[in-house]
Amino acid sequence: MSIRGPQALASLEEAMRDIRREEDELSKRVSRAAERASKIREHEAELFRQLARLRLEPAVQSELDGRISAAEARARDTLKAHSKDVSRAEKAISALDAGRAELTEKRASAIALLEEQQAQLKALTAAQASKLAADPVYAAKRAETEELDRIAEQSLRKTEQAETDREEKGRPYREDPLFMYLWEAGYGTSRYKASNLIRYFDGLVANLIGFAKARPNYAMLNEIPLRLREHAERQEANVSAAEAELAALEVEAVDAAGGKPLRQAIAAGQENIEALDAEIARLEDERDAAAEVLHTLAQGKDPAFEGAAAELAAALGREDIQTLLAEARRTRTGQDDTLVAQIDEARARLREEEEESREQRERLKTLAARRRELEDIQWEFKKQRFDDPGSSFKEDRLVGDLLNDFLRGGISAASYWDQWRKSQNWAPGSEWGAGYKSTRSSQRSNRSSPWPPSGGGFQWPDSSFGGTGSRKGASKGGMSGGFGGGWGGGSSGGGFSRPRTGTSGSRKQGGFKTGGGF
Repeated sequence: MSIRGPQALASLEEAMRDIRREEDELSKRVSRAAERASKIREHEAELFRQLARLRLEPAVQSELDGRISAAEARARDTLKAHSKDVSRAEKAISALDAGRAELTEKRASAIALLEEQQAQLKALTAAQASKLAADPVYAAKRAETEELDRIAEQSLRKTEQAETDREEKGRPYREDPLFMYLWEAGYGTSRYKASNLIRYFDGLVANLIGFAKARPNYAMLNEIPLRLREHAERQEANVSAAEAELAALEVEAVDAAGGKPLRQAIAAGQENIEALDAEIARLEDERDAAAEVLHTLAQGKDPAFEGAAAELAAALGREDIQTLLAEARRTRTGQDDTLVAQIDEARARLREEEEESREQRERLKTLAARRRELEDIQWEFKKQRFDDPGSSFKEDRLVGDLLNDFLRGGISAASYWDQWRKSQNWAPGSEWGAGYKSTRSSQRSNRSSPWPPSGGGFQWPDSSFGGTGSRKGASKGGMSGGFGGGWGGGSSGGGFSRPRTGTSGSRKQGGFKTGGGF
């Protein structure tokens, strides 16, 4: 069962919301745990004060009580300030999430409007196709383009055959160490530099292996493919120029039929979506920074809170306090036993809180990393225009089992994204390019910029003006896309292209741009 592009992006967005909700909830839990730990220490301090009143001389008791109370008071004041800081950080994240959700809704509306405009323009181009096909100027230009395409294809085949010959027929030469020694030394050419003695021995070797006859043959094997490749590239440039002229005629015909306002509206829509994507990315970066602040606060790692907690812990860990507790354990009085039991219970609760908090902090780190990876995937998804309505994915497990595997850490982000790329397909007519389609587009997919060279924001659907269907290799990361643009660069897996503020500089805009790499 396949899944359409917009549905796929919506599923990723839902997973992102789930991650953020869990991340926020864990941050709150960790923060509450840190506050509970502080309060447990305060309670432990009060128990020690009570124990001191029972067992110590008034003077010693007063000194110890004053020392503990001072540390406890500072910890209590710091806890109040810490709670306010945590509350502010949580509100900041909530505001950023609300802003991002609003922009996401605006983007969905903009894409829906763009899809309507594309459909109108597509219908208009189809209506003009038969009229333009009967135009003698257009017919002549199309015939010329087809002939140039045929010549370029033949040139490419000759080049590939010459390159195959270079590999196969040149192997015996490359595997002969004596020949390669003389070849690399430039023997028999003006670049050969050697002393008289070396020249003498090299001459013996050359006569022994017949180098004088072999060298020009090997040179020819290497030179022919280079010259043919240059010729093939010139023929390819001729085809590209002819296709651009053909496309210009198509634009002129559709504009004459009233298509120019639609094209301009589509271009404006694309710019709007690019701006929304950039703003969403900016808010994501701000949220990431705000989440780091909240995580630090939640874990009690801010200097004031950490220092106050350490001071109280140190006060309760002093040798005279531990001696007081040890002596209370050795006696058998009811009040001592009750206080000692309560102190032991408080310390046990503190250990439990710290252990639970440690596990939650590790989970929080994992969630933060997974959120960033999913942001990377969404960035690439939109940059490649995989959320185009004409885009679909034959593997619905991408938003089911495979998504769960990724979120649990069973597969890496790069592997998960690779599964998306391999599963993606374009519906017939959903890919946009010049009306005339070269039969060699799979070999030409390394061209990073589609027609028109000047931008313009609209390219013709495959089926218009007698197009021959979708280009070969379109879903392989070459010239593919929708919504009148958005060709993404090819991808071989590995790192993501999404830059992050503070790590890779300011974010580059993706969206409906042509080209790009991943």
